[in-house]
Amino acid sequence: MEVMQNAARKAGRGLARDFGEVEHLQVSRKGPADFVSAADRKAEDVIYEALDAARPGYGFLMEERGEVEGTDKTHRWIVDPLDGTTNFLHSQPHFAVSIALERLGEIVAGVIYNPVNGDMFHAEKGYGAWLDDRRLRVSGRKELMDCVIATGTPYFGKKGHARFLKELHQIMPSVAGIRRYGAASLDLAWTAAGRFDAFWERDLKAWDIAAGIIMIREAGGYHIEADGQGDPLETGAIVAGNENISRQIAEKLKAAA
Repeated sequence: MEVMQNAARKAGRGLARDFGEVEHLQVSRKGPADFVSAADRKAEDVIYEALDAARPGYGFLMEERGEVEGTDKTHRWIVDPLDGTTNFLHSQPHFAVSIALERLGEIVAGVIYNPVNGDMFHAEKGYGAWLDDRRLRVSGRKELMDCVIATGTPYFGKKGHARFLKELHQIMPSVAGIRRYGAASLDLAWTAAGRFDAFWERDLKAWDIAAGIIMIREAGGYHIEADGQGDPLETGAIVAGNENISRQIAEKLKAAA
């Protein structure tokens, strides 16, 4: 855990500096986009070097590098160096470094770190989920009408717009509110902390949700594949929260199909 947090903080320092620069650049598609891509790659390099030095031989699954095989076939780091790139691009301080450790195919530890406000969410199998030194628990709400639900919307160039609108039509009238903040890792961390009552999204990558999955589990929560088929890490479709609300959301998604 110390290795993971140190790597996240080290990458976060560079991202925080670069975020300050982005705020001074023209916010347009052609303006800071290349700069942000460079910041993303630099953060990934920092994390790769820190983790590889601390645990030689572990494999990696990273957003930029892809799959990096290690000599140790039992361990793999799953890393998103900058989750919430569009927020970063538009000078919105809601993005994170996400690092998970997979052992023999199971996620056993994760950190999600927002370098702007210093929030360090972390979880380890059997040791609970934490925000710094405060223990986290998922929301205990049981009725959808009382719940604020987080989601992610398909952006330009991604498939699934029609399906998302059907799902939104099913869920929106039943809940107290829906939020779309644009960083799946933080959505899951906030769900583990009870800030959101549940979260659902499709077409995610393993590095978007790996750390969040153990965060939810260790906070006493529950997660399922959005269609009840397979592993969210493989399909990229997830519902998470407490068991009661997660199952109700899954039923709404099924009705929208």
